[in-house]
Amino acid sequence: MGSEVRLQPDPFLNELTNMFERTTEKGSVWVTLKHSSDKSKVQRNKMKTCGEKIEYRCLVRATDGKKTISTLVGPKDHQRFQASYATILKARMTALRKRERKDKRKAADSDKKEDSKIRSTASKTTN
Repeated sequence: MGSEVRLQPDPFLNELTNMFERTTEKGSVWVTLKHSSDKSKVQRNKMKTCGEKIEYRCLVRATDGKKTISTLVGPKDHQRFQASYATILKARMTALRKRERKDKRKAADSDKKEDSKIRSTASKTTN
């Protein structure tokens, strides 16, 4: 697998759109989100002992199996990034097919339950 490219949030969203376009006919894009401070464990422990506040960000990674891109989104940019990310996902999920459900038995069972409820209420009213 190739090296990871760290981008700013806006170029990341543009490249993510390109990844989705490249994999429209065949392939997948995996996106992971992770809570990150972008500091090593040693640095975080030093900051804690000094009483410094650690700013956590959201690390977003995307890969199509060939190329991996990532970005760090801070608390200030989070709302805007999330809105843009949601728009991209909604636009690119057109290839999804509706799941075929195999719960015909469950539907039949629920019909039987409703019939028995109707019978039991009818017998209560006739008594």
